[in-house]
Amino acid sequence: MLDESKPLFLAVADQIEDGVLDGTYPEETPVPSTNELAAFLRINPATAGKGLNRLADAGVLVKRRGVGMFVAPGATDLVRRRRREDFLQGYIAPLLREADHLGLTTQELITMLTEEDAR
Repeated sequence: MLDESKPLFLAVADQIEDGVLDGTYPEETPVPSTNELAAFLRINPATAGKGLNRLADAGVLVKRRGVGMFVAPGATDLVRRRRREDFLQGYIAPLLREADHLGLTTQELITMLTEEDAR
């Protein structure tokens, strides 16, 4: 289902990107059409189209005139690189700032992460 904490067109784009990353939509294969997405997700076709167009503008999808949208060659790496950078900026950098404020060393932070991962 869609993440309702963000605009629907962004949630549509994220869902397609998730499918690219997990292999649901391999490179050079078609993604659902605007109308298919709209019907399945029960959203306005313009909203679905906006999400798909956002991915096309980012180079994740390519439009094939008269045929539809396809996953671009190299899209998996493109999405993975962008999401890793987003993860770094959204999670790791704030984590490191807070750890610094708390006087945690890098090793203490690694130990905390390792222990949490083991749970």
